[in-house]
Amino acid sequence: MLIEIAYNRNAAVIYALNWAFARNPRFYDFTDIGGDCTNFISQCMYAGCEVMNYSRENGWYYISPDDRAPAWTGVDFLREFLLSNRGTGVYGEESVLSEIRRGDIIQLINNEGRFYHTVIVSSVLYPQTPENIFVCAHSDDSRNRKLSTYDYAGIFPIHIIGARKEIVVEG
Repeated sequence: MLIEIAYNRNAAVIYALNWAFARNPRFYDFTDIGGDCTNFISQCMYAGCEVMNYSRENGWYYISPDDRAPAWTGVDFLREFLLSNRGTGVYGEESVLSEIRRGDIIQLINNEGRFYHTVIVSSVLYPQTPENIFVCAHSDDSRNRKLSTYDYAGIFPIHIIGARKEIVVEG
């Protein structure tokens, strides 16, 4: 049986701030083979929910560099997972900047319309504009960097709603 659990935004952001300029040895560093941004954001979100989705077809999990879901490290796959997940693990919905909160994620879009980078929101000032949203990221390691300092043609904010975990019901 699946139960809803809260997404601990504070835990996700604390993880992001602690590891923004370092690498957790529990996870492989993909910086030199395509980038580490989405791997890092997955780690942050995992710190905020402590549950993975081990579905081989469309899950979100990390066991090792060679045994992980595409959604754990792939920008497009993560977005698809978060927006469509009905099973275990974290899930979210497309949002707008005016509703973004600490612990939410933002994906950046380049001039060709391709999603190319994932960041986690570490702090928000009001009004919520790119100048007032601060993020953490890997690949181009950043800690409390203004969203407005990135070079992007578009943004795709994702509000993390919560997570689900499986529980065994004794019967």
